Amino acid sequence: MIQISLFFLVLLFSFSSYSQTPSKEFTWPGGRTLAISLSYDDALNSQLDHVIPELNKHHFKASFYVVANSPVLNVRMEEWRAVANAGHELGNHSVYHPCRGSRADRDWVEMHHDLDHYSVIQMIEELAVANILLKAIDGKTERTYTVPCGDLLVGSNLPVGGKKYLNDIEHLFTAIKGQGDDKRFSPILYPEGQNGEQLIEYVQKLSSDILLINIIFHGVGGDYLSVSSEAHAELLTFLADNRELYYVDSYINLMRYANSIL
Repeated sequence: MIQISLFFLVLLFSFSSYSQTPSKEFTWPGGRTLAISLSYDDALNSQLDHVIPELNKHHFKASFYVVANSPVLNVRMEEWRAVANAGHELGNHSVYHPCRGSRADRDWVEMHHDLDHYSVIQMIEELAVANILLKAIDGKTERTYTVPCGDLLVGSNLPVGGKKYLNDIEHLFTAIKGQGDDKRFSPILYPEGQNGEQLIEYVQKLSSDILLINIIFHGVGGDYLSVSSEAHAELLTFLADNRELYYVDSYINLMRYANSIL
């Protein structure tokens, strides 16, 4: 099981396939000014058991960034296919979830999955293979990507030295969370242990300049880096009760819409 130490954190930059700064008049469907992408990383049991029923209850579409070698993906493949058939996004989160073993608290990173020993070509090939697997599950050819561990550098321990790799893989994706120039589309929140009130407060206190936030969960009511099922349900109920203010959709749908407007 992947053990990652993440905090209740906002990252100020997000990468997508468009680089143009949106106009101040940009709005989401229905004239709403704030979109929320609900995302869930790593293909975990608790996401199938607790998240999907709650999303479907409120008719929300979300993004699930699956790790291709996840045993949960393998054992519960038909359930993941049903998730995609219900209109949720299956996003690319790599095959092996490679992370930099040289960073603090990364003793769990296995040598053969250590990004410090990866080449850029190796990363390109791994992500391309993950796209092929996801196509076999949902039949789709368009994909978005979330960076494992937020690590942007590969090959730090190779003779050629480390290199940022996102520019080399952007052709594989419609959008990539984690880097970019426009802060209004970019905040990322990684909840861990917060209650519903705290999650709602985060949404309510965002600057009026922000146009999109990415809330990236891992475990919900179980697994790791988790929040309780109650906290998650409380947030979704709040969003459902305030649909006139918040536009909730999968990340790929939000990026397609933004690309069509800008």
